[in-house]
Amino acid sequence: MKHNANIFLFCASLIVTSLWPTVASADRTLRYTDHEPYGNMRTRLIKETFFRAIEQESLGRLKIDAHWNGELSTSYDALKTIGQGSVADMGIVVPEYTPEQLPRHQIFKSFPLGPGRGEAQVNAFQRIFREYRQFGRELENNNLVNLQFFLGYPVGFFTTRPNVDLAQLNASQWRTASFWHQSFLRNAGGVPVSMPWNEKITDALQTGQLDGLMVNLDSGDDIHAQRAAPYIQLSPSLWLGHVYLLVMNKDVWDSLDVKDRAAINRAAAMTQKRIGAVQDASLTAMAKKMAKEGARVHYLTNSELNAWQAATGYQHVQAEWIAQQESKGINDVGELMQGVSAILNKTR
Repeated sequence: MKHNANIFLFCASLIVTSLWPTVASADRTLRYTDHEPYGNMRTRLIKETFFRAIEQESLGRLKIDAHWNGELSTSYDALKTIGQGSVADMGIVVPEYTPEQLPRHQIFKSFPLGPGRGEAQVNAFQRIFREYRQFGRELENNNLVNLQFFLGYPVGFFTTRPNVDLAQLNASQWRTASFWHQSFLRNAGGVPVSMPWNEKITDALQTGQLDGLMVNLDSGDDIHAQRAAPYIQLSPSLWLGHVYLLVMNKDVWDSLDVKDRAAINRAAAMTQKRIGAVQDASLTAMAKKMAKEGARVHYLTNSELNAWQAATGYQHVQAEWIAQQESKGINDVGELMQGVSAILNKTR
């Protein structure tokens, strides 16, 4: 009996040993690329909530090898890098940086105002992506699948002078990157100035080469713009459209087991429930931080917001853009613009 028992244990060990490589190889590591350094609101939410949930929901079958601060790809190359799939399996794509490849996604930033509360912003984008599949197909045309979207801070107006009337900019000079925002500033009487985004912008504010910046609040803080332009006007409602798409190479997505795709979808649903609250809390904390450092932060009133929106002439700007896209054969942008506008108005 002892001899038979030893044979049984020996055979069992052989079976376990032969199965071990199969079990180990079932784990899959996905390489992630992000152009921003780790540690801000969005990157922490991605790593600490989304990635952790993916690993938990997949029971450890999926692991994320995250690379931050442009280590694998710059922000402008991310769409191509992830679409090709040789360097990274997944990562962040900012639609604004690739307008030719993602023309329909440019619609989001064409509105001066949008939902103010973080939860309302999340709900708006969730509904837009659910009801208008053209956005998903546009990504698929670039060999990408959207796993989850993340939001950024609202626009802030950093100015060198107090009490600037945003509806009457009186030929003052402003730096902003978005072509939509350049048109808005121009229609409000300002002069858009093109400059590389670096700390020399602070010098330009100090010397009077620039009168102000129209930029998301955290980017202004990154270059310490408030030191030269301490008067900051903002509102949660000024945020709209700077969406971060966390996408995966479509071939990689299709190669995943059904249960692993389901695990990622569950992780996304869990993450989406947290985004709004994190957005609101982070905005409050950043505004307090900047005020503590000497900035004069003014939250725009409803009348000031409405005056800014009227001054931008955004609907005329949208109409011109729609005509340009239709001339390129993208004939559904007018319908999409109306649909997105209707959703935003309902969630404001």
